[in-house]
Amino acid sequence: MFTGIIEQLGRVARTVDTAGNLTVTIEPNAMWADLSLGESVAVNGTCLTVIAWDHAGFTVDLSRETLAKTAPHWQQGHKVNLERAMTAQDRFGGHVVSGHVDGVGEILAVEAQPGAYTTTLRAPAALARYLVPKGSVTVDGVSLTVVDVGGPAGSRADLRADEFTLWLVPHTLDVTSLHTWTAGTRVNLEADQMAKYAERLLLMRDWTLTSDETGRDPQEVGA
Repeated sequence: MFTGIIEQLGRVARTVDTAGNLTVTIEPNAMWADLSLGESVAVNGTCLTVIAWDHAGFTVDLSRETLAKTAPHWQQGHKVNLERAMTAQDRFGGHVVSGHVDGVGEILAVEAQPGAYTTTLRAPAALARYLVPKGSVTVDGVSLTVVDVGGPAGSRADLRADEFTLWLVPHTLDVTSLHTWTAGTRVNLEADQMAKYAERLLLMRDWTLTSDETGRDPQEVGA
């Protein structure tokens, strides 16, 4: 479990392709002295398992499934956001983040504003229903607050239903890779866990009310 508060930046130092899977070595700006084998580290919002480490960096494996479902951040030299799994004693500064990427979004525009930058993004259509004004979203591992969204119950009529905006303050740009965003950049998105749980509960409630005692849908029973 993570909070979306980035601890430090890292750099993809080496990649090895093995039958479509990828072994990646990452060098943090300051390597953790107490990192352990098997530990979870969120790399640009993707929860990965440490399979080896030394004084300079750590190594993780990415399956073909992970590569297919995440943004293309794995090129040598690429800057990545790093967060270790939280402990029971940590401050909860962001929101509940699992490190399981829900989809890949795209940066549409980045505009300078007094004291901040506004960013417009497009999410996969399936994620749009989880985005609400002033709600939480994880973008490349960073816990951020949604400003405006389009579509039903949205807050800006000029945005599509799958588009939303963020405000990025200088501190966020200084300590994360978000300062590298430009139009066309693809990013990892994770929707708020609470929204997904609420949706599942409502769907299951409706399903329970219409299913028979065997747990089958009535349409299946009559088929």
